[in-house]
Amino acid sequence: MIGYISDNLLLPILDFFYGLVPSYGLAIIALTVVIRLALFPLSAGSIRNARRMRIAQPVMQKRQAEIRAKFASNPQKQQEELGKLMKEFGSPLAGCLPLVVQMPILFALFATLRGSPFADVPYTFNVKVVPADQVASVEAKPFASASHSIFITETNHIPVVAALPGGNRLGVGEQAKVLLQTKDGSESLEAVEQRLTPTIDMSPQWKLTKGDGVVSLAADGSLRALSPGDATVEVKIPGLAARSGFLFIKALGQVGIRTDGQVNWDIAGLVAGFGISLFLSQILSGWGMPANPQQATANKITPVMITGMFLFFPLPAGVLLYMVIANIFQAFQTFVLIREPLPENLQAILDQQMSQQTVTASATAISSERLPFEPKGKR
Repeated sequence: MIGYISDNLLLPILDFFYGLVPSYGLAIIALTVVIRLALFPLSAGSIRNARRMRIAQPVMQKRQAEIRAKFASNPQKQQEELGKLMKEFGSPLAGCLPLVVQMPILFALFATLRGSPFADVPYTFNVKVVPADQVASVEAKPFASASHSIFITETNHIPVVAALPGGNRLGVGEQAKVLLQTKDGSESLEAVEQRLTPTIDMSPQWKLTKGDGVVSLAADGSLRALSPGDATVEVKIPGLAARSGFLFIKALGQVGIRTDGQVNWDIAGLVAGFGISLFLSQILSGWGMPANPQQATANKITPVMITGMFLFFPLPAGVLLYMVIANIFQAFQTFVLIREPLPENLQAILDQQMSQQTVTASATAISSERLPFEPKGKR
């Protein structure tokens, strides 16, 4: 499903915006905004529900405890009353469904920005070598990897697979060649390049990541089985825009904060922007709500933890650009939605919570002022 959404929805949108403004950086921003606008009703439902549950949760927990205690001997009545409570305030799970529905599209968007043209596209597959006397017992089954859309030019992309027509099981001494071809097998990648004339050198990069003594790998993808065992072959097709810059970003396909001992300050800036925008979004989600020390601590720690993950799981600059823009859009969406009027019952609860918070804060302040002074009558 993710590949289908990417090929039939996201890439056409990307092509459209690149056709308007020939900049892949601007195309990423436009694609992100379009997808976020399309998902606005779903994500808005999640934000609204989270806001309402944050207000109603203390009251709901108290009422649930009362209902369970009152109807402990009558489970049917207990469930009936709990159902009425949910109908009154809503279900905490109501905000999960919109998230589940939009996840395939977001995963597809993420996968699109990690593939061609923004990054070099890897194809990895295993090869098993058996002794020569066992070759006859091995059933030859054609092998083909998953397909990836490869941009040959800025306006032409095709689904490409890595294939072994004779299968990925070889006998010692046998030879085979990995074919990079269209998904339907009608045309080789080399023939497509000759027909469309790519704007960069798209020579595949071959690498044997496992099984040095099991198979030998030539620069044209030819394999020769040397000894029984398992081997892993990787071939990368260069991404058309992987080395293209945008604003302060040196290359949209660049991965990691450090490369060859040098700090990539553009990547560091994107990671910092992601953390700041995530922190801002979380702060806005609690605007106008009663103080919650636990929530405040989580709002400070969570952005730091998630941002720190990029040190161990680095992402391409193009993906980070998308994540920063998506966070900014989320913060704006949160700012708009928290200004919406609440239902009367929830507004009454919120007013009461804010009033109690004010009284508590005043009492704490008065107590703090009296602490330095000794009570009257004591020496």
